[in-house]
Amino acid sequence: MLKRVVITGIGGLCGLGTDASAIWSEMRAGRSAIGPIDNPLLHDLKVKIGCEIKALPEHGIDRKQLVSMDRFSLLAVIAAREAMQHSGLTAHADNTYRMGTIVGVGVCGFEAVEENYRAILIEKKNRAGIFTVPKVMPGAASGQVSMHLGLRGPVFGVTSACSSANHAIASAVDQIRLGRADVMVAGGTDAPLVWGVLKGWEALRVLSPDTCRPFSADRQGLILGEGAGMAVLESYDHAVARGATILAEIAGTGLSADASDIVAPTIEGPEAAMRFCLADAGLNPEDVDYLNAHGTGTKANDQIETAAIKRVFGEHAHSLSISSTKSMHAHCLGASGGLEMIACVMAIREGIVPPTANFREPDPDCDLDVTPNVARERKVRVAISNGFAFGGTNAVLAFKAV
Repeated sequence: MLKRVVITGIGGLCGLGTDASAIWSEMRAGRSAIGPIDNPLLHDLKVKIGCEIKALPEHGIDRKQLVSMDRFSLLAVIAAREAMQHSGLTAHADNTYRMGTIVGVGVCGFEAVEENYRAILIEKKNRAGIFTVPKVMPGAASGQVSMHLGLRGPVFGVTSACSSANHAIASAVDQIRLGRADVMVAGGTDAPLVWGVLKGWEALRVLSPDTCRPFSADRQGLILGEGAGMAVLESYDHAVARGATILAEIAGTGLSADASDIVAPTIEGPEAAMRFCLADAGLNPEDVDYLNAHGTGTKANDQIETAAIKRVFGEHAHSLSISSTKSMHAHCLGASGGLEMIACVMAIREGIVPPTANFREPDPDCDLDVTPNVARERKVRVAISNGFAFGGTNAVLAFKAV
């Protein structure tokens, strides 16, 4: 029998707030933090809208450590430390090799990349910064989290674009189920609000010129944001033995691939991931109360996700409460699933479904209950989080009350 895996701590920061409690408070209120990006280096962009963290919280990390960290790693460490403090766990000699971390990231260290290109190509310096390689490598965030928290168990990074955080959490569940660890710190991080990344997304012509309106008929595209969302995962037995407060159980995970197109999604891939997740969790479609949609705000994504939900949930699709919190924290790429995990856990804890903000017009192709603009009270026993990504890589998580 597979080990049960539970969440005992959460942490995060994004444009909505610099801790998980603040993020949830803004989600409940339906407040969007999307707005102009305050960065003079972005002067020639056509779209200068995003969701940025205006000021980092006091983190106490000294300069000697900071010089080896890109922003995406720093965000991961701050969120992971909050999650560990929330869980009441600390690493010590008796458990450090039974505790690990997996951090998902979409675009990784572009802040350091741009700093070095600017130094070499514009300022005509002779060499790159000494910590360039350890700052930009995709696994840097997981390594930094392990060092700051003293975790010596399974430690690695994963990258699958917009589903990276969900893949990281699913992989962490596997480590515990397989007996390789008792505790895993898992989630995602990204800091894509830099010139080169935004230029690339601008070229794709999927960025909205004003804000993110998932499922609304007048939606014009996605908005990028930065942030991190992390959770402490434990085996159920380990959490009970130490008297931990269990926030929710990760009941199941479902992974699939479209194997079709590098950017255009299919209905079949997301459908399969949702079906696999329900099967892994031992749940029927009608058991699900809330679905946190991938919901990017592009025409194609929202229509295809709606169609996939209908295939999986049948008539129950119209009884689901659905929302896209990207309407508030934007699309934080590798961090999105971590922030949406916070939404799912807190929806279960408080019986509140966060809304889809900025909604204006119903779309006949997206005709499910997307909780427009105002949060709703509803008993949530089971919540599903969808993560779909470029490359057709899909990861779905199921959370349930304990």
